[in-house]
Amino acid sequence: MRLGVLDIGSNTIHLLVFDVVRGARPIPEADERVSMRLMRYLSDDGEIVAEGRAALLEAVDGLIDVTRTHAVDETLVIVTSAIREASNGEEILSEIRSRLDGDLQVLSGAEEAELTFLAARRWYGWGAGQLLVLDIGGGSLEVAAGIDEIPDVAESVPLGAGRLTRAYLQSDPPKKKELKALRSAVRSQLKPLVARVTARSAPDHVVATSKTFRSLARLAGMSVNGYGQDQRWQMSTSLLEDWVPRLAKIPAEQRMELPGVTPERTYQIVAGAVVAAETLRALDVERVEICPWALREGALLRRLDHL
Repeated sequence: MRLGVLDIGSNTIHLLVFDVVRGARPIPEADERVSMRLMRYLSDDGEIVAEGRAALLEAVDGLIDVTRTHAVDETLVIVTSAIREASNGEEILSEIRSRLDGDLQVLSGAEEAELTFLAARRWYGWGAGQLLVLDIGGGSLEVAAGIDEIPDVAESVPLGAGRLTRAYLQSDPPKKKELKALRSAVRSQLKPLVARVTARSAPDHVVATSKTFRSLARLAGMSVNGYGQDQRWQMSTSLLEDWVPRLAKIPAEQRMELPGVTPERTYQIVAGAVVAAETLRALDVERVEICPWALREGALLRRLDHL
C-alpha cells in the first residue's frame, strides 16, 4: 500500500509518501515540504496570529492535494509542539481536522521522543546495543535512551532552535550578552534531563536526527562510509563547539553560503548549534552519528506494526 506521513511541525510542514510491503524497507515515493517557522507568528500571549494561521492552512491544503496526486491510501497526520502549545491551538487543530479524511495525532513531547527512538532503532538494528537519540526541533529538544524499541527514558524539553531564537537572539548577528543568556538558559534546563539520562547505562551509540543536526554535521562533521547510496555523517563535539562562535558572528543572510545551512534554517542555526553543543557536552558525548530516519519514519513504522 501507499502511506503518507504529514508532519505539521514548528519549522516545516513536511509530507513523506512511502510504498510499503510487509517485511520490506519502506520505499520513498515523494518528499514535499513547506517552510513555516511558526515561532515567528506567535504573539506575546502565545497565539498563532492570523497571518501564520492562514499560511499554515494553505500549506496543509497544498500537501493534502499532493497525497491525492500520488494516490495515497492512508495519510498519518501528526502535530508537534508549536500548535500543541499555542493558546489558540485547539481552534487551529479543528480547522486542520475539517480538511482531513483520516485522523490527526497531537503528539506529546515524550511521544515524539519515543517515535524518533523507534526510527533510529530500526535503522541501526538490535546489534547497535544501547542507543542515545537526540533530536532538535523548532520548539523542543527530544532525548531518548534504551536498548529495546521502546526507550527506557523519553524526555522533551522546550529547547527548540526556533523557540530559543525568538526568546534570546533578537540581534543579527546575535550580541555576546544574548548568547551568554541563551547558554545559561540551556544549561539550566538541561541539568535535570542530564541527571535522568546519565543514571542509565552508558550508550553504545549516540545518534542525532533532525534537520538541525544534519545541517550542523554538514558544517562541522565528516562523511563516513556506510551501506547504500545515502551519505553517512558523524560530528565531533569539539569541532561543533569551534563553529558556534564563528556562526554567531555571521549575519543570517550570509550563513546560507555555508555548507548545509538552508534558507529556512539560517535564522535559527546559531541557537540550534548552541543547544546541540551544550547537550553533547553535558552528556559527555565526544562524537555523534547522524541518522537519516527520524520522527516521520517512526510514525510510519508504528503504523505498519499495527496493520
